[in-house]
Amino acid sequence: MYPKSIQKLIDLFSKFPTVGPRTAGRFVFYLLKLPKEEIENLISSITNLKEKVKLCKLCFYPFENEGELCEICRNPNRDKSLLCVVEKEPDLLTIEKIKKYIGLYFILGGTVSALKKADIKNLKTKQLLERAKNPEIKEIIIATNSTTEGEATALYLERLLKPLNKKITRLGRGLPVGAELEYADEETISSALESRK
Repeated sequence: MYPKSIQKLIDLFSKFPTVGPRTAGRFVFYLLKLPKEEIENLISSITNLKEKVKLCKLCFYPFENEGELCEICRNPNRDKSLLCVVEKEPDLLTIEKIKKYIGLYFILGGTVSALKKADIKNLKTKQLLERAKNPEIKEIIIATNSTTEGEATALYLERLLKPLNKKITRLGRGLPVGAELEYADEETISSALESRK
């Protein structure tokens, strides 16, 4: 058994997504080898993350500027009639990179598994419903990944949003099934966005 200080850090790192105890142990032993100033820089960066970064009150994208809205939501040139719902922050960045979508976003905060209905509690569905009720929004684009969880989430969202009588579309099938939006190339995303239905 490791000393308590090492084990505590391993336990903390193990809570990170896709990080198991073995990888967490590697992180800890890497940190042990770092000079003190690099550790202090890491601690300072984590502290700044919690003190300076906030979530946009409309789309939940993290930002550091003044106010309550991120740069995208504040931009008067964005098409306020379009709302693109994505699973996570990297998905938003991936769509923004192609520079073909000019609407607004909503970060759902994850997916719902077909087998775990408890996952719904972790999604920002109440906030999404409130945002979607805005009369300016005419079309809601569900841009979930082409994975089993992404498909289950898209179906759930379609049922949830249907009573609002808004146009609900999904990304076209330019994205291969099982692919993550974050790793798709710009051409594929561009094609999927244009062929949404």
